[in-house]
Amino acid sequence: MLARLPLLLACAAVFGPGPVVAQVVAAHDYVARMDADQDGRVSLAEYQGWMGYAFERMDANRDGVLAVDELPGGKGKPVSLVEHRESLAAMFRRQDANADGFLDAKELAAPPR
Repeated sequence: MLARLPLLLACAAVFGPGPVVAQVVAAHDYVARMDADQDGRVSLAEYQGWMGYAFERMDANRDGVLAVDELPGGKGKPVSLVEHRESLAAMFRRQDANADGFLDAKELAAPPR
């Protein structure tokens, strides 16, 4: 699934900014937009919610699976929402440098690990 994540993230650009209303230009902007409970940090659930919008937009029949015909170019293997969220959780854990279960602006701005 991790190999297919770049494809899903690329699709986010095609399908527009999702919940973003204004352009995000700095890491603290990401925290502000992703931080649903406004506690100054991003939890796994907030991260998955924010990053999952591309999947939700692409899942035309709302069955929780991106079938081949819902994938860009109609190529690849089907991807379930569960697989997508697991992949996002793995990305989150890699970015959580201090292993506190949250991402701050510094961790969000860091290159992927």
